[in-house]
Amino acid sequence: MIAALLLIMNVGFYFQINRSIQKLDNVYASNVDMTLLSDSFEAVQNNVYNYLKVKSSDAILAYYQSEAKYREQLNKLNDRNIDNSVKVLEKNIREMSQTYLKTTAETVSAKRGRNVERYKLKYEETTQLYDYIQSAMNELNNQLFKNNSQSYESLRQVLKYLELTNTVIMLVIVLGGMAFLILTTRGMVKPLTNMAETAELVGQGNFNVKMPNTDAEDEVGVVTRAFNTMVESLDEYVTKTKESMEKEQQMTERQLLMENHLKEAQLKYLRSQINSHFLFNSLNAGAQLAMMEDAEKTGIFVEKMADFFRYNVKKGEEDATLREELEAVDNYIYILNVRFAGDIHFTSQVDESVDNVRIPSMILQPVVENAVNHGIRDIDWEGKIHLTVKKEEGFIRISIRDNGKGMTQEQIENVLAGKAGEQTEEGDSTGIGMNNVISRLELYYEQKNLLQISSEGPGLGTEVTITIPEDRRE
Repeated sequence: MIAALLLIMNVGFYFQINRSIQKLDNVYASNVDMTLLSDSFEAVQNNVYNYLKVKSSDAILAYYQSEAKYREQLNKLNDRNIDNSVKVLEKNIREMSQTYLKTTAETVSAKRGRNVERYKLKYEETTQLYDYIQSAMNELNNQLFKNNSQSYESLRQVLKYLELTNTVIMLVIVLGGMAFLILTTRGMVKPLTNMAETAELVGQGNFNVKMPNTDAEDEVGVVTRAFNTMVESLDEYVTKTKESMEKEQQMTERQLLMENHLKEAQLKYLRSQINSHFLFNSLNAGAQLAMMEDAEKTGIFVEKMADFFRYNVKKGEEDATLREELEAVDNYIYILNVRFAGDIHFTSQVDESVDNVRIPSMILQPVVENAVNHGIRDIDWEGKIHLTVKKEEGFIRISIRDNGKGMTQEQIENVLAGKAGEQTEEGDSTGIGMNNVISRLELYYEQKNLLQISSEGPGLGTEVTITIPEDRRE
């Protein structure tokens, strides 16, 4: 009779323990799934970045594989309107992820199409969405962990209740049966109790604790290994999250450094565009002048040429004062008048209080050159160029006006947009065009629309206005 009761009691207790163990197996499965989802999400972001950086077939293949895997895992999330905070978060993550994947696809497409501005813009949107979704995943994981911890506590209470009930029944049946049953179940109860205690430590944020490793193939051994795997996954998730934040910070710092280097390289490149033919032709004119006139005029001409190109070489790697720029313009006009027998009528009106304002070197001379070559050259009336420098509130206005051929609005827009090609023969130009001037002004002041062009139409002259922010004055 006692044996039969013990058998019935043990069978009942076994089924209760088995049910509890099955529930324990599923308690933290949602956290593991979230960890896998987060890993896939991070892989998509990293592969997008790798493709933008490398643009190789391996990189694009890795991106598409990680995207497909992430889409597959997204399908496991809730997509219905359910009055449950966890389900609402899952639905939000799923919807935001669809937008994120669409944006990453647009980023990759823009990169493949070599649309630099678009893929940079789309990558910034991708990064913002990544941060939002990652934050939502963290919040969802925390909620799941909290709910799972509560579920685990409930299961632990059930186990304790089963243990107490079993003990009472065994006391009622026979003390001997109780002793036998305790000896029989000790191997199962102790690991579960240890697991409960360890789970409490994990719930407090200590991921360094683990259950003793076991090779047992019973349910307790399975739960023990699953529990240890869950703790390792949580620890790895927290570590990867920290590493991801550090990598993002490093990527931001590298991006800023690359942008600074790019600006420096662009400035050096734009400043280097001097056409050597201009020097050769002008020196040839000086040689002809030496043959036709006396040495004094030749000396002045050569001195002006030397001053002009000495300034160009000296200032090729730095900025200059406004006074130095004006002197370079005067030298340039003198050189042209020697070459073209004084046909260039140039006047200037300068506020001397702004002489020390620093601006990019070789900015004014190319504009004056443009006025000569495209404005007053080959016109039927006397061509004139007038340069004005005025100090106004908060900025300095530089105006270069000619009474030459003038421009249509379409021509003005093409020049400002960098679509107008150089039409001056190579031998009559320093090689620094309006595109160069506009680009260097934007790089130097980090502002746009500092150079404006106005004309009332063909035959009515042209005015180029440069606005210099006064806060760069030294």
